[in-house]
Amino acid sequence: MTLGRTRWVVPGVRVPMGSHGPEPEMSSRDQLALLNTGTREAQVELMAYGEDEQVGPFHCEVGARRLRLIGLGDLIDPRALLLDTPYAVVVDSDVPIVVQFTRYDTRQAALATAGGLAFHERGDTFSETGE
Repeated sequence: MTLGRTRWVVPGVRVPMGSHGPEPEMSSRDQLALLNTGTREAQVELMAYGEDEQVGPFHCEVGARRLRLIGLGDLIDPRALLLDTPYAVVVDSDVPIVVQFTRYDTRQAALATAGGLAFHERGDTFSETGE
């Protein structure tokens, strides 16, 4: 069974600056989890939109029946996102995937984690078909 959609929008992401605790496990970060439940590898493109700029596209693959975690601070080609700058990210895939957003904020000693599913494009067909 293939789950997901081919276009997702994640508003309000940023690459946090500053952390509290040992690096790298306690690094503040915004992260996308890309899940591909299908039988074909997903070719994924991410485009970041800021108040004054557009950055990307960033390309990655997600193997068939695999999960891939993408730290937004790890996106560097064609150019890294600016630290502590709000962006929205549009995720396009050639096969249906599921996208979850998570923020790990360790700037204070009390660790905060927030997350949720990205917003999918309504006109895109939700797929629950066997491949």
